Amino acid sequence: MELNSLPAEIILSHPRTTIGHLYLPWNPQPGAYLEVEGQNYMVLERRHRYQLRSGRYQLHKIAIYVQKCDALTEGSLLDGRLVIGDLTCVYNARSELLRCAVNPSGPCDRCAYYQSVGSGKDEGMRG
Repeated sequence: MELNSLPAEIILSHPRTTIGHLYLPWNPQPGAYLEVEGQNYMVLERRHRYQLRSGRYQLHKIAIYVQKCDALTEGSLLDGRLVIGDLTCVYNARSELLRCAVNPSGPCDRCAYYQSVGSGKDEGMRG
């Protein structure tokens, strides 16, 4: 166990079952992706569990509610976060949860509205 790691209980949201107990060196936010025993999951919710010690409540562990998901095929790292979609498009939301406003379900590679970040005109449109 690392010094700064948090004990976490990983809970599958439907059907509600515990799939593992891990020590995480980071604090996963909703929308983040997590791999447990080779299966990919998306974090839906995080709850803190506290324990009363010496008259004070202290963080004991976190419960992370997840759902199964396929491996993310369109993703990029942006400031340490994994965001969905093609970051070279001006319409990309730069979010873990939403790809873009014009084509939120994707995929980016066949989007008719694609426009390169550097271009100010419709030269980057795909058909």
